[in-house]
Amino acid sequence: MSDGATLDALLERHGTTYAEEAGIRLRDTPQPLYRLLVLSHLLSARIRAPVAVASARALSAHGMRSPRRMADATWQQRVDALGEGGYRRYDERTATQLGDGASLLLDAYGGDLRRLRRDADGDTDALRAALRRFPGMGPAGADIFLREVQSVWTEAAPYLDAKALQGAERLGLPASPAGLLRAAGDRDPAVLAAALVRAALDKEIAASVRAAR
Repeated sequence: MSDGATLDALLERHGTTYAEEAGIRLRDTPQPLYRLLVLSHLLSARIRAPVAVASARALSAHGMRSPRRMADATWQQRVDALGEGGYRRYDERTATQLGDGASLLLDAYGGDLRRLRRDADGDTDALRAALRRFPGMGPAGADIFLREVQSVWTEAAPYLDAKALQGAERLGLPASPAGLLRAAGDRDPAVLAAALVRAALDKEIAASVRAAR
């Protein structure tokens, strides 16, 4: 199977971004961008991705879809919502970080991540550094956000970090950004990155795609 056919098989089976899985219709507007920030924070912890996605959905279901609503929620309300999603190992610390992060976003950017984007002025390294200012958003969280947001913040595209390249290597695809992009052609880089990360995280996904050859 050619690299292109491998990518087609991967995307047919697993071509869903994590934002889509969490019910986020990603657009360059404040609320979906904030929900993606929260999801990226949750996904960056050492916890299974489905639990992080379910917890992001639970926070949204409890109305915590904006930094103002997150900041106005009580610590216990945040803990309870995370618990509903199964995010129990880190729920207390994460509840604090989400409240502090929402306050930071309101104070520094008026609650609008597009202002963070504007300040970065097309510099992906500046975007990454600014994202890491939020409590709990380390390098992994910033990478997750940029992988997902590249479909609407096109200056970040193509964003293929080490985790996505790990998935490519597992699938026998080129494990360099340049080689992978040549194989990918005009495929959506955000969808591509998410599918590759799923292959990196789950050996069964990689095995099923390889078997399709």
